[in-house]
Order: sequence, then C-alpha cells, then structure tokens
Amino acid sequence: METAVPWKVLEFYSGIGGMRYSLAASGARAEVVEAFDINDVANDVYELNFGHRPYQGNIQTLTASDLDKYKAQAWLLSPPCQPYTRQGLQKHSADARAFSFIKILNLMKNMCFPPQMLFVENVVGFEVSDTHDQLIEVLSDLNFNTQEFILSPLQFGIPYSRPRYFCLAKREPVSFQNPSDNSKLLRTPTFLTLVRAGHNRCNPDEDELELVCKPISDFLETRSLNVADQDSSVNGSDGCTPRGIISQDYVVPLNLIERWGSAMGSLLATSNNLKRISKEDLEISSLKELGLRFFTPREVANLHSFPSSFHFPNHISLRQQYAMLGNSLSVAVVGPLLRYLFAET
Repeated sequence: METAVPWKVLEFYSGIGGMRYSLAASGARAEVVEAFDINDVANDVYELNFGHRPYQGNIQTLTASDLDKYKAQAWLLSPPCQPYTRQGLQKHSADARAFSFIKILNLMKNMCFPPQMLFVENVVGFEVSDTHDQLIEVLSDLNFNTQEFILSPLQFGIPYSRPRYFCLAKREPVSFQNPSDNSKLLRTPTFLTLVRAGHNRCNPDEDELELVCKPISDFLETRSLNVADQDSSVNGSDGCTPRGIISQDYVVPLNLIERWGSAMGSLLATSNNLKRISKEDLEISSLKELGLRFFTPREVANLHSFPSSFHFPNHISLRQQYAMLGNSLSVAVVGPLLRYLFAET
C-alpha cells in the first residue's frame, strides 16, 4: 500500500464511537469510510459527535458485493458480547445476536476486495467460544496471521479493571512488527514497547511495561458531594446545584446499600473520614459511612478515555447514557492496539 494514502476502514457495531475515537487516538493514517449499527439511539450519539450517521440496516442483509464497493483495507468489529458473558446463557454462535458477526466473517470468503487487517473486541469468554473457533478458521483460510490479547485498562494506567478480549489479524504479505507473537493469546501488552520505540523489539523489558495508575481524581467531573451535606445548604440561591458539587441524583440511596451491599458495582466513596476497609469488612454499616455515589456519565466517559468533546444529545436519558457507555470500550487500551495493528513493519 502507498503510505501516503489513508487506509480505508469499515467500523462494524459502531455504538457511540469508542472504536472511532480509538482509531483517532492511535495516530494511524486511516479513515472510516462507513460505520454500521442497528441501534437508532446509539446512532444519534455517533452522528452528533462525528457528523456522520452509521448505516442502520441489518448487517445480516449485507452481501459480499455490498462490502466490496468500499474497498476497505481494514475492518474494526465490536460485536454483541451477550452470547459470551458469564452472566448470560453462553449460547455462543447459537445465540441470534452472534448471527450477524458470523455472517460478515463468511462474506470475506466471497469478496473480491477482502480486508487486509481485522480488529475484533469482545468480553473475556469469547476466546473459548465456538464463534471464536469460526473466526480463527476463516482467518486462517484467508492467510491471516493473528495475535490475541486479554488486556485491562489497569495495564495502561487507568484506575479501573475491565479485562477484554482482542484479536488483531493481518493478511499476508502484510505482517506484524513482532511476528514471534503470531498465533498466541497474550495477557501482557508487549506491543507497547514496539509502538513507543517505533522499531521492532521482540523481547521488551517487562519493567518498561509497568505503569502507575493515575489517581481517580483525574477522572472526576468535579468535587464529590459529601453525604454529610445532603440538606438544603448544598443548593444555591436559585435552587440549583452550585458549580463544583455533584447533584444528589448520583448519591446512592441507603435502601440500595441495604439491599445489595457490596454487590452494587463501581461506586465512588466521598466521605471526608475515609478509612481503609478490606473486602471482608464491607458490612452494611461500613458502606453507609463511605458517602457512596455513582460516577456521572461524563466521568465514565473520562474513564473510557473519551475526549472532552464527547457529549450526548439532549433527548438521551440518563439510563440510556449509562447503558451505551457500558457497551463501549476503553480508548486507552484500543488506541495503542490499533497503532500496533496499523504500524508498518
């Protein structure tokens, strides 16, 4: 490929744009020529932030000739994860939500211009599914080399644990900077040394990969609301929440603490009298003292490393914002992976 010409990219299951933000963060010379997502609300968010509305038809209706017309050299895919989650039925390829992914994989066999590179993101558990077996089989038949990873934002200096599966694939004669990792499933971002140094190093020093997580305060939208302040004094003269304080809408109600205890998920402790509490000591009485609140959607976006320009349309409800952010991905993880994928050998 001529290096001066951008790689043409197709973005499948585009959601609210996490993959596209990651592509931009990667610095790769690439452009999205089309995005695909069936979710109307997610497409509203994508359109607002990127000025382009994804193709909203059913991916299963696409044909090889439909995809050939784009002549895209790279496909980025983040297919539905529900067939592979531990909490789900784990029906894998028998789950209807997996059908479209399997369909477009098989379309590659009949294309005149199949992609030269592929990137797939999913939950941990996908790597042991029969859908994964079909993915590897198709890629092998089409002379792709693959490198697979299970990585978490913690390994990239972001203070939250969210392990995800990633498959990077390059079709011969295009090759990876570090071919010794071909056909491996790795749990360490060894490629980071390569993309930082800008040259091939097959045996990176593990010490170079150690990152200290940034403090959680770097990701917070504003000063937390102290539960001790939950009275009329937190309101300004106009009755609105004053600047610098998170709305009480995000404070965890005591009845939820009593009902769910330590099984409530990711919350922020805001009490001024915090003490170190072990997991074994997370009793209801201790939790009530922590001044727990939910992260705001902006803070979740920050933890995903979305740019500050990202925002939701006004008609998107709070529940929808949380759901779509929950289905998105970490730019801090995917950006370097895409930089490595698109890197020239």
